[in-house]
Amino acid sequence: AHREQERKFEAVKHKRELNNARTTMKLVVLSISALVASTTAFLPSSGRRAVSATNSAPRTSPMFAEPEEEEGLDLDLGEMFDMFDAADKGVDFDKAIKEVKKES
Repeated sequence: AHREQERKFEAVKHKRELNNARTTMKLVVLSISALVASTTAFLPSSGRRAVSATNSAPRTSPMFAEPEEEEGLDLDLGEMFDMFDAADKGVDFDKAIKEVKKES
């Protein structure tokens, strides 16, 4: 009876060790996965696209599209301050820009 009890104790002990080993392995895998994910999330982006597993055509997105041509105001520092003063006084933007550009 004593040997039977020892075998049961050893079997339970072995089972606990296996469960502990499995838990440890899961934690190690989870930790490594989290480390890899956080490391790759903050890598600087290169100008090149990553090679995908499939040979799909590259997609364009608005972020990488050519900027649309906008008509700029091209103001120097003094003109900017004049525009700020006009805005503080409540002057209409179009009227203020004409006045500022007329002065220069």
